[in-house]
Amino acid sequence: MGTSTGRATISRGRAWLPVASALFAVAWAGNEFTPLLVMYQMHSGFSTLEVNVLFGGYVLGIIPALLIGGPVADRIGRRPVMAPGPVLAIVGSLVLSFGAESLVALFVGRLLCGLALGLAMAVGTTWIKELSAAPFDPTADAGAGARRASITLSVGFGVGAAVAGAVAQWGPAATMLPYLVNVAVLIPATLWMLSSPETQVRAVLSTATRRGHSRFALLAEDGLDPRARSAFLRVVAPAAPWVFGCAGSAYAILPTQMRPLAPGLEIGFSALMCVVGLGFGVGVQPLIKRLERPGSPRTLLLGLAIATVGMALAAVALQAGSLWLGVIAAAVLGTAYGTVLVAGLQYVQRIAPEGRLAAFTAVFYSLTYLGFFMPAVLSATTMLAPQLTHPRLFVVGAVLATVSAALVAWGARHVRRYAANAAVALPHEPADPVDHHRDRLARPGAELGQSVAHAGAGGADSRRGADRIVGAAPH
Repeated sequence: MGTSTGRATISRGRAWLPVASALFAVAWAGNEFTPLLVMYQMHSGFSTLEVNVLFGGYVLGIIPALLIGGPVADRIGRRPVMAPGPVLAIVGSLVLSFGAESLVALFVGRLLCGLALGLAMAVGTTWIKELSAAPFDPTADAGAGARRASITLSVGFGVGAAVAGAVAQWGPAATMLPYLVNVAVLIPATLWMLSSPETQVRAVLSTATRRGHSRFALLAEDGLDPRARSAFLRVVAPAAPWVFGCAGSAYAILPTQMRPLAPGLEIGFSALMCVVGLGFGVGVQPLIKRLERPGSPRTLLLGLAIATVGMALAAVALQAGSLWLGVIAAAVLGTAYGTVLVAGLQYVQRIAPEGRLAAFTAVFYSLTYLGFFMPAVLSATTMLAPQLTHPRLFVVGAVLATVSAALVAWGARHVRRYAANAAVALPHEPADPVDHHRDRLARPGAELGQSVAHAGAGGADSRRGADRIVGAAPH
């Protein structure tokens, strides 16, 4: 049995795979640069601060794309907003492949890859979530979409780092070939993605748009349930930066600091740290489902506790000058990354008002990517205050992770009832969302972009109305 897309027919239950392939390839493009940081230090003569700025600089592309891509996808659909992402990744990889000696060219390439990744994360993860629910995949459980999206991202990050590092360490044309391999993966993945069903069949117009001016202050938007806003700011926001704060510590800070301990294999060791960190991040994610409980932040708290341990281990590894302890620290930090990522996604998907899932996801990922500035901040700090060495700064990181966990626990106490009630399923949509859309438009007074039901109505009724994402209601 198939699901009609208007372009192709995909077996029911597998409609999410083409979108996942594109998300995987774009994530590859986003992380292929990471194990090459030491290569640019060694062969292009860039300083540690310069390569860390390049490492975190693509966040300047990610965050705008996330904040703009999510709301636009809620209005015009997933496919037209997601499609430019892989194309930007192709251009970005080509710029990186020919710009090894230029900081400007490398920054532009990273910026383009950041824009691509921002679109893919804001729209692709939401699209996968919607294709992992009825009617596209009626057998999937409620958390399948979050797990599939986060695992796809993590596998893309890991494979990209592993392939780029291996090619640069042992292959020819170390500054070019790693990126060209990614281009060869992106092209077919992009074409396959276009065959996936469109899930956003009804436009969502924000209250700001209806007033005649556009803005993307998503969490301050009029008509948004204040309980949803409070749950996000109190529980999700304090934890989110630790997603890539932990990941960046594992595969950017530790490899560059431990490079002298692996003479002749610097790039390979950097790739190993990426694979270990991301591998543990992927491996832990299916286990989070067993621990996750509706209305409870305990999986987020677990992730922050693991982050505290990982930061402490990283401090000890650098102080002792031990490669193996560094690898263990990368594994623990990777576990924290995967735990906080999937726990955060599941919490966001539970509390997001209907029709605002892509927007809430965009803000969540924007906050997670602030963690990518950690390597640059630490490098600048050690330059300005040499007495604050990286081991000492990792100890500070462990303390801050503990403080973040305390903030999450405190915030969760204030929003527990709303978070638990948000897990209650709304009435299911008919099996064919296109037919349902057609029926609603046929009713007298039905309009595309009908006003959003205001949050003050309370309960499930406050989340009904025109701003629906078909298939996105919690199950």
